[in-house]
Amino acid sequence: MRSYTIDIPQREIDDLRRRLAETRWPEEGRDTGWSRGAPVGYLKELAEYWRTSYDWRAAEARLNKFPQFMTEIDGANVHFFHVRSPEPDATPLIITHGWPSSPAEFLEVIEPLTNPRAHGGDPSTAYHVVIPSIPGFGLSGPLKEPGWDATRVTRAWAELMRRLGYDRYVAQGADWGMRISFQLGLLDPEHVKGVHVNMLVTFPTGDPADMAQLGPDDMAKLGKLMYFDQELSGYFKLLATRPRSIAYALTDSPVGALAWIVERFQDWTDAEKSPEDAVSRDQLLTNVMLYWLTGTAGTSGEIYYDDTDRTDPIIVKKFGGPWPITMPAGVAVYAGDPGQPIRLFADKILPTIVQWNEYDRGGHFAAMEEPDLYVKDLQAFAHALS
Repeated sequence: MRSYTIDIPQREIDDLRRRLAETRWPEEGRDTGWSRGAPVGYLKELAEYWRTSYDWRAAEARLNKFPQFMTEIDGANVHFFHVRSPEPDATPLIITHGWPSSPAEFLEVIEPLTNPRAHGGDPSTAYHVVIPSIPGFGLSGPLKEPGWDATRVTRAWAELMRRLGYDRYVAQGADWGMRISFQLGLLDPEHVKGVHVNMLVTFPTGDPADMAQLGPDDMAKLGKLMYFDQELSGYFKLLATRPRSIAYALTDSPVGALAWIVERFQDWTDAEKSPEDAVSRDQLLTNVMLYWLTGTAGTSGEIYYDDTDRTDPIIVKKFGGPWPITMPAGVAVYAGDPGQPIRLFADKILPTIVQWNEYDRGGHFAAMEEPDLYVKDLQAFAHALS
């Protein structure tokens, strides 16, 4: 393991600005909002802000505020933040991001999680926080070989926590972070103290008696899941079948990468007219920068190909479990997330739920959208484990 500091050469920033200035834009056409993807007018304005006003050096300093390290595990580079709590009895916590997120999602929650005493909280809920970048994503850099599915990442995380000397720890995440956190509980039960997720996918069981028990709120959640499958899952099917073809556009065109990522934030957050209703413009661009500057906007999609069973008609089925873990589980549900779990189904696939909270705001990128709620839920989970 070696210390790591982000230090992007100025020529990379200059090249980005040149590419943004030379963007070849499609015709705007009739205004259809976000129904056909990112609107040209909105994206032009955001790209111009990115080129002329966004301050990468300020973002770089913000990221470098926290200790970072680089190591090699199973032939891949793994970048991670590691922030120890001043509380000697703090619980180790490994947080795994999803796609198209990054450790930048968690910058606002690191300090209250590691030092709750300084933020008016209970010191007994403190965590030592480890936030790695999935191999092929962001600061971990592009992959050297295929085959990095969720199981392989899970084994790498267990090894990372072993190297850090953490014998008992909590796993937390959403999206791919949900999959990897549950699999850590299955792979490393002797060391995983609890699993907390802020995303849970629940499919109907197929039992008519279960369907008969669903109330109006549950049926609305089921409708959101169907809407995701019909309208919002195109990215998944593309990455699960042909990730390399889209990688050329995402690696060569910053506006292409911006549109690709920004659309996810519009669809998956608690946003109304634009993603900036849910996260700030600078937060959004910092997340995009971690893909653009590292050349991983394309390679991050390889996990979909390596992990997906393309013979199954329900291509996202692996995200639905079951998760027969033996340690306590916590679930936080945010109203803006496109996958709204139904408790009746959740209890059948996740038998150890000790904490379940539903929030009327926030979405898929909860730590960035609603950091206070995210921290509060993890602190409550710490109490549930004690």
